[in-house]
Amino acid sequence: MAFFTKKKTAPGASPADVRAAKDPAQGKRSIPGVRNVVAVASGKGGVGKSTISANLAVALARTGARVGLLDADIYGPSVPTLFRLKGHRLTGEDGMILPAEAHGLKIVSIGFLLEDDSPVIWRGPMLMKALEQFLHGTKWGELDYLVIDLPPGTGDVQISLVQMTPVAGAVVVTTPQDLALIDVKKAVRMFEKVGVPILGVVENMSYFLCPHCAGRSEIFGHGGARKACAEMGLRFLGEVPLQMALREASDAGEPLAAAAPDEPAARAIAKAAADAAAALAALDILTPEPVTPEPGRS
Repeated sequence: MAFFTKKKTAPGASPADVRAAKDPAQGKRSIPGVRNVVAVASGKGGVGKSTISANLAVALARTGARVGLLDADIYGPSVPTLFRLKGHRLTGEDGMILPAEAHGLKIVSIGFLLEDDSPVIWRGPMLMKALEQFLHGTKWGELDYLVIDLPPGTGDVQISLVQMTPVAGAVVVTTPQDLALIDVKKAVRMFEKVGVPILGVVENMSYFLCPHCAGRSEIFGHGGARKACAEMGLRFLGEVPLQMALREASDAGEPLAAAAPDEPAARAIAKAAADAAAALAALDILTPEPVTPEPGRS
C-alpha cells in the first residue's frame, strides 16, 4: 500500500538532486526507473531544437545526473550525427532495446532504424508503435531525466506522443524572428492543452558571435523571446549565440557542452539546463511513499 504526498524542492536545487518525478497525468503508462521526462519542442523547424536538446542532455549529465536522450524527431533525426553514432544499429537483450551510450548519456534515435539519408515514410500507426517501443521497450535503467527531442511543430504526432508519455515538463526552443515567436506560442498552447508544465523558453541564434573579434551582431533581431515570455508568464531560459564553435562541434559529432564547456554557447546552454531543472524541482511533486503496516494489520 502506498500514498502520495506533495513535496517541494528548493528552486536552487542542483539538477543532480532532482530525484522524484512529478506525476504528470492519470492514465499514462510510466517508464520504469525514469524519474523525469522532459520534452524539448519547437513551434517550427530550423530553430536548432535538436542541437539544443543534445547539449541540454549533456549539460545535465555533467552535473552528475543520470540522463537519457530519445530522438523522436521523425522528420529529421539528428542525434546520430550530433553524437557520432551514424551507422549505429539497435541491439536487444531479453526482448528490450539496448540504448547506445555516449558522453554519459543513454541514447535511442529513430535514425538507428534508417539507412543513411533515408526518409521516414511510415504511416501514423506504425510510427506511433515504434515511438512507444522506444519509450517503454528500452532498457533505460535508472534515470533522473529522459530528454525527448520532439518533432518540430504542433501536429498529431507531437500531441499523441505527449499524451502517451508521462512528461514532467517541456522546454520550448525558438529564435528571435517574429515568425518563430508566433509558432512558439502555438507550442506553448499545445502543452497547456495536454496539461504539461512549461519549464521555460530557450532563444537560440540570439546573436552572431564573431570568431575573430568576438563582436556581437544581432542579425535576427533582439529580445523577442524574452518579451514573449513576459507576455505569456513563462520563464526565459536565456540566449544561445550563433557561434562557429557550436556548428563545428555538432558537425564533428561532439556536443559543445562536452567538447568545450567554457565556450559562450556551451555556458548559455548549461545555464538553461540548470534553470530548467530548477523550474522542474520547484513544481509540486508527487512521490509514492511506502507505508509500513502496523503489527497485526495487513
